[in-house]
Amino acid sequence: MTDPTRDPGHRNPLAERIDSDPESVEQGLASLVLTIIELLRQLMERQALRRVDEGDLTDEQVERIGLTLMKLEERMEELREHFGLDPEDLNIDLGPLGPLLGDS
Repeated sequence: MTDPTRDPGHRNPLAERIDSDPESVEQGLASLVLTIIELLRQLMERQALRRVDEGDLTDEQVERIGLTLMKLEERMEELREHFGLDPEDLNIDLGPLGPLLGDS
């Protein structure tokens, strides 16, 4: 029995559906990873604001968290620029649930 995938005339339906261009794969992966990082950044920011509002943090902790979040946001902007992505590119549409990152 011969392997049909070795036949030069054989067409792989999966390969036809997947865009395997290395540049688009890199772009898609970068977009996915940066989306996850942005989601975590926003969650950390909300948690920090909640703790500040509750008075759980010292002034030094508030300042350190603020600086850390600002640096993280700057790095995210640098990475988006490096990969040619806009902030909207990271906001995955979840259909009836709405956008993943909310209205930015």
